[in-house]
Amino acid sequence: VVAAWYALADSGPGRFWPGTRVTFRPRVIVAAALLLALFAVLWFGSLGHGGWWLLFLVLGALMGMLSSLLVFQYGQTRIWFAMSRDRLLPGVFSKVHPRYKTPHWSSWIAGLVVAIPAGLVDIGEAADLRNIGTLFAFVLVAIGVLVLRRRQPDRPRGFKVPFVPLFPILAIVFCGGLMCALPIITWLRFVGWMLIGLGVYKFYGQKRSEFYEGNHPRRQSAGS
Repeated sequence: VVAAWYALADSGPGRFWPGTRVTFRPRVIVAAALLLALFAVLWFGSLGHGGWWLLFLVLGALMGMLSSLLVFQYGQTRIWFAMSRDRLLPGVFSKVHPRYKTPHWSSWIAGLVVAIPAGLVDIGEAADLRNIGTLFAFVLVAIGVLVLRRRQPDRPRGFKVPFVPLFPILAIVFCGGLMCALPIITWLRFVGWMLIGLGVYKFYGQKRSEFYEGNHPRRQSAGS
């Protein structure tokens, strides 16, 4: 039901970035789920009256999975776009298609990076690695709220988190608890990926970032 409402409410064109436009039509999710569910009709039809209820549940599960995958893929390309715009990643990740005005190279790279391992890696291990990464990101966001609220209380904010520091602390505790429940092998892989990411930042993105102190005089001289 949530996926269907999401698809209907978001079926129109939407803005991606100032000066660009992307048509996002999640009604495709509903159509794809219906198409996939049709292949299950023959099998479910042999189960009697209960088969139609199972078919309904499968249809809802397919809509939920397809919408979640679509949102994750869209989100990953936009994260790379923002990081590339801040010069933390190569410029290819922020290149925008001349016609569709979307980060097409990021979309292709994200699709290949997700599709190829999905056919080779155990789904349970991949889910654990995805979960620990997402939970860690939530922990970092909660810590960032606490730090910025204390160090930059007058910073302009489009949205202000209520009940600080209660909500951020609860987020850190609950997400941290879920992370502790994951297997040791997931933690080892997570640390490995973290080291790779820190290496990319240290040897590529740090000195190129617009927030790097050594770049400030250069920007000021260029502006003058």
